[in-house]
Amino acid sequence: MRAWTKSLDAAGVREPGLRTDYDRQRQLVRRYRRTAYLAVRLLLRGPALAHVVAMTAVMHHGDNLLDTGPLPRREAAWADWERQVRKALETGTSDIPLLRTLAHTVSARPRLRETVAAYLSTATAELHFAGFATEAEYQTYVDAYSFPAFMLIADLLGPEGDDAAYRAACRTFIDGSQRLDFVNDLAEDLREGRMGIPAATLERFSLGAAELAAGRGGADLEALVNDQVTAARASLRAALELPDLIPAPGRRLVRALVEIELLTADAVQARGAGVLHGSVSPPPTRALRVLMGR
Repeated sequence: MRAWTKSLDAAGVREPGLRTDYDRQRQLVRRYRRTAYLAVRLLLRGPALAHVVAMTAVMHHGDNLLDTGPLPRREAAWADWERQVRKALETGTSDIPLLRTLAHTVSARPRLRETVAAYLSTATAELHFAGFATEAEYQTYVDAYSFPAFMLIADLLGPEGDDAAYRAACRTFIDGSQRLDFVNDLAEDLREGRMGIPAATLERFSLGAAELAAGRGGADLEALVNDQVTAARASLRAALELPDLIPAPGRRLVRALVEIELLTADAVQARGAGVLHGSVSPPPTRALRVLMGR
C-alpha cells in the first residue's frame, strides 16, 4: 500500500474523505479489472497511479451502464450519468464518490476535460451497437466509442505538448485491441445477438451469424479467425512505438499493455474455430513475465 499512499500524496489527494473516495475506486478496479489493476500497481508510480485507477473506474462504470439491461433502461441510465458527469466537471464536486475522484483528477490534469467531453458526446455508439454491415461501420464505431474510451486513460500517460503522433498510435492500438476482442468474444456476442465482426467480412468466408449461432463454422471459421487476428496483430505491432512517444513514467505500463494484447492474439489464433465455444486469455505465466519485465 505504500506506493498507493505515495501516489495519493503526489496527486494532491490529501483530504481524508477524498482519499477514501479514491480508495473505493482502487478496490473496485482490483475486483473487476484484475489484470489492469495488477499492471497499473506494478508498473506505475507517482500521481499517475491514482489518476489512472480513478479513470479506469470511470470507464468501467460507463461500460456497465451502456451494456447492462434493456435498451430503454440503459438509455435512461446513461442520460442521467452524462448529466451528473457534466455537472461534476462544471462544479468541481459531486455527492457521488466516483465523480468526486473524476473532478479532482480533471482539475489536476486539465487537458482531460476535453477528453471526457469527447467520450460523453459519442459514447451512445456503444448504447445502440447492434453489429456492423461493413468494415467502414466498424471503423466508425472505433472512432466514436473505443478510441474515446481508451483515451480517458491514455491521455494521463501521453506527452504534455504536441500529442498528434501519440494519439495516432493510440488509435492504431485500439483498432487492433477492439478487433481482437470482437473475435475472442464471438461466442458471447452471438448469445447477445450482436456481432462485432462485420457482415461483409463474414460473407467473404461464406459465413453468417445464424450459421455461427447454430454452432457451425469449421474450416471457414478457422480462416476467418486467422484473418481477423492477423489484422489485429498488424495494428498491435505497429503500436509498439507507443512507449517511445510518451514520458518515462508510463513507458513500462504501455509496453506491457501492447505485449499482453499480442500474447492474447497468439492465444486466440491458437484457439481458432474454438472461439465459437468461449473466449481465451494468454497463459498467466507469460503475462506475468511481461508485467515483471522479463
